[in-house]
Parts: sequence; structure tokens; C-alpha cells
Amino acid sequence: MQQLHLSDIEQRVYQAVTTLEARGQVPFPEAIAEEVGLPPEQLTTPLHVLGEKNLLHREDSPLEGLDFGPRWCSQHLG
Repeated sequence: MQQLHLSDIEQRVYQAVTTLEARGQVPFPEAIAEEVGLPPEQLTTPLHVLGEKNLLHREDSPLEGLDFGPRWCSQHLG
């Protein structure tokens, strides 16, 4: 299996998403930013890169009329 090389920020963002999911919290960008300790605007690039590497995927709000923004979920590899 190919080894993925992640930057420090990418590792921190991925860990934040999986931590939030493990707690049963929804990984919205604001929650991820709080977990990582960075402003939400600094997460755009790492989230995009993690999506390209198939480690995270974006899901839009499933409830009609209640859009809290996208959530980022880890890909469950197995």
C-alpha cells in the first residue's frame, strides 16, 4: 500500500475530524478549526488536499432549509 505524506497541518486536520466523529460531533469547519486551534479560513487548503487524497469527503447539509455549511467526514478505509 502506498504511504501518504501529509504535512503537519494536514495531519492535525485529519486527526481533528476523526476525533470529532469519535465523540459523536459533526465535523463542521468551525468545529474542526476549534479542535485544531486555527481560524476556519486557514483550513480551506488542508481540507481540499485531504479530499484529493481520499482521506476526507465533503457532505452538504442533508436537511432542507437547514444549511449549517459543509461537514467533512473521514473515509473509512477497510
